[in-house]
Amino acid sequence: MIFQQGLVFDTSGRGSYNITQTVAKVVAESGLRRGLCQVFVQHTSASLMLCENADPTVRRDLEMILSRLAPDADPGYRHTLEGPDDMSAHIRSILTKMDLCLPVRDGHLALGGWQGIFLYEHRSQPQMRSLLVTLNGE
Repeated sequence: MIFQQGLVFDTSGRGSYNITQTVAKVVAESGLRRGLCQVFVQHTSASLMLCENADPTVRRDLEMILSRLAPDADPGYRHTLEGPDDMSAHIRSILTKMDLCLPVRDGHLALGGWQGIFLYEHRSQPQMRSLLVTLNGE
């Protein structure tokens, strides 16, 4: 069985957004009992991550590190068409991931106890982000 559904999220700007329950609902509604769930973000300035979901300081620390690795408005950037956070957003999405492949067992996402699925917005301004969830299995 293959099942596919699009999702749309409005972000309020840079930061991580817990989308675990939304993806879990797609899995539950699909009827898939066992297989794989692939989540893909259809943008080049946002990403996905499987991350600690109990303590938000983990995601704040990640943002601190990424701001050091890919600072906004770096004078060396050539790609600045959409503002000072344009190139840094692309770099951040490459350093993280634009897709996740997650196991499905007994009709549910088989995540660890501390794991959550997050949409990671890398632009400073609010954005509308499209994701594609593809389920494959039985």
